[in-house]
Amino acid sequence: MVRIVFQTSDGDQYPVEVEPGYNVMEAAYNNLVPGIEAECGGAAACATCHVYVHPDWVSKTGVVSDLEDSMLFMANDRQATSRLSCQIRVTEELDGLIVGVADNII
Repeated sequence: MVRIVFQTSDGDQYPVEVEPGYNVMEAAYNNLVPGIEAECGGAAACATCHVYVHPDWVSKTGVVSDLEDSMLFMANDRQATSRLSCQIRVTEELDGLIVGVADNII
């Protein structure tokens, strides 16, 4: 199992465990992490799973695709470490990943 810690803007932390092969959005959604709306179900079509990857983890979460980049353009408060959590595949290498939950209200 891979441990991921979701941090909300009010300072609450939600550590979850997920099997490799899922994506970070599924880990949050299946564990009822508040703020991950996932309205499109993980198709990179809504930006309601927007997160901020902790700087120590950015290089391990993969490259932002053109599709993801275009959806992040529509996200609230996009930052340098912004990602769609549906586009980050969970691997053993991500054990301990820390992400901040963005304001995903559209």
